[in-house]
Formats: sequence, C-alpha cells, structure tokens
Amino acid sequence: MLLKFSGIGYIYLMKVSIIIPALNEENELPGLLNSILSQDFDDYEIIVADAHSTDRTRDIAREAGCRVVDGGMPAAGRNAGARAARGDFLFFLDADVLLPPGFIKDVYEEMEERYIDLATCAIKPVSSYQLDRIIHKLINLTILINLRIDPKAFGFCIFVTRRLFNRIGGFDETIKVAEDNDFVKRGAEYRSLRYLNSTHILVSVRRFEKEGRFAYMGKGIRLNLYRAFKGEIRNEGIVEYEFDAFDKPVKDEDRKFLDKFEKRLLSLEDHYKAFNQKARRRGHDENLQGARKNIQNFSREVRELHSYFRSKRSGE
Repeated sequence: MLLKFSGIGYIYLMKVSIIIPALNEENELPGLLNSILSQDFDDYEIIVADAHSTDRTRDIAREAGCRVVDGGMPAAGRNAGARAARGDFLFFLDADVLLPPGFIKDVYEEMEERYIDLATCAIKPVSSYQLDRIIHKLINLTILINLRIDPKAFGFCIFVTRRLFNRIGGFDETIKVAEDNDFVKRGAEYRSLRYLNSTHILVSVRRFEKEGRFAYMGKGIRLNLYRAFKGEIRNEGIVEYEFDAFDKPVKDEDRKFLDKFEKRLLSLEDHYKAFNQKARRRGHDENLQGARKNIQNFSREVRELHSYFRSKRSGE
C-alpha cells in the first residue's frame, strides 16, 4: 500500500480495487465476499455499488468491511465504484460469482508480468450438471476464438488498469444491454483484450435456471446479431426473456450425445490454443484467416447442439 499526496493530504493507494454492482443480493453476496476475504492477497479494497437495495445488501457489505457507494444500472454502478476506487487495477465482479483460492494474486501477477491492461478469464459453473459445463465451455470458446476479431467479456469478469479505464471513459451508461462488450471493444482499440491462463472464475447458474439454458444462449446470439448489424442496445425490450421447455436431458441417449459433444469441444479448444501460439509468429492477414476458420468450425458445433435439442423438444 502506497501513500500519495493529493493536494489536500495523503491518500492510500492500493494494487487492486474490487468493484461489485449489486441490487438486492443478500443471498448471493456473502458467498462472494467470503471467497474474497479468504484470498492470499492483502493489497485490495472491496467497493459495493448498491442500486438502493431494499434487503440487507448494504448491511452485509459494510459488516464485511466493504466501502459502499450508490449505484444504479450495472454500467452506472461500475462507474461509481471506479470513481471511488484507489487501486491501480480494477476488478469488476458480480455478486453471484465465487473466486477460487489464489484468484486475486494470480490475476494481478499475470497482468503485471505480461504487461496486460485489459483481461478476462475462463468461467466455470457452480453446478455438477453436464450440460452447464458444456455451455460454459462454449462460452469460453466464444471469447477465445473472437479475441482477435470481435473481443468480448462479461461484466462479472473484467480486469482493467485504471489508466485504460480512464482513457476510454468507463462504461457507457446509455447502453441498456451488453454494456460490458461495448466497454471491452472500446478498450481493445488501445490495448488488446487478453485471456488469462492462471485462473478461472466460478459463476452461478441462476440465470440458466430462470430462463432456460438454451433460451439464455439464444438470447446471447440475438444480442450479438443486433449489435453487429444495428449497433449498441440503448432501448429496453430489444431482447425478451424466454423460457425453454426442454432444459435438463436425463435419457441415456442424451448423455451419450453430450459425452461425445464435450470431447469434440475439448479437441476444438486444444486446436485453438495451438493456433493461438503459432499466430504470434505469423502475419496479421494469416492470423485473421485462421481465426475465421476457427469461428466457422465453432459455429457448426453450436448449430449441431442447438438442432439436437430442438429436435428433442419437437418430438416430445
């Protein structure tokens, strides 16, 4: 921890500021805070940007030693937290994630050692259900394969230096949905988004359980298509929430299909990692051609998975 003279006195500077936007998260927030407080890294602060919760969210945050600031929608909450932050690195998390042991230290040290200003990492579900694991592998591959063409990251898993955050002006509070992807896209114009090798983050599946797994994936696809052809989403109601009737396959034939599909995903992931290592030694045009080929292969896998479950629903 360092001291810096600000003109009105000395202020404490920290290595990491953890910023958590929250609204009525009394059930999920304690798990995240406990996982933070048990880390083997001390030079951090926790800022909860609360959007005027009506439950015990603020009390829980203060009892755990967090600083609490007024928040709002996720973009506004993240910006409010960043304005109050004293860290050189800003770690944006959501209340329903959990950090594995060593997470803060691993992220900080890898960003320092690799001179990274903007990063995300792999996500894993807090679930033992095979389909959840497969969907999260699909999500991770989506982020990996698009790093060089269309960088994306989730708001619950963005790590950025304060200097880059300030340079791009933070999150765009006029965007209603996918403000995290817009932030990463603007940041990547100055410093490339990197995918960290040292750790992962654990994610709740409550959104899956609320909306249905494939409905949630379908919504993500529609969001990306809308952003690609019409721009950022600044109005409510562009993408409606839907529920999926066929959500948890339990038949033996489904398990066999998922086993084979998961092995193919692992093979595709290994192939992409090998491509990524070679790409550092190749020219820009060749990199883009290889990246596009990987995206085409990945898209075929997604379409097959979606078609399989569509056929199952129509046959029931």
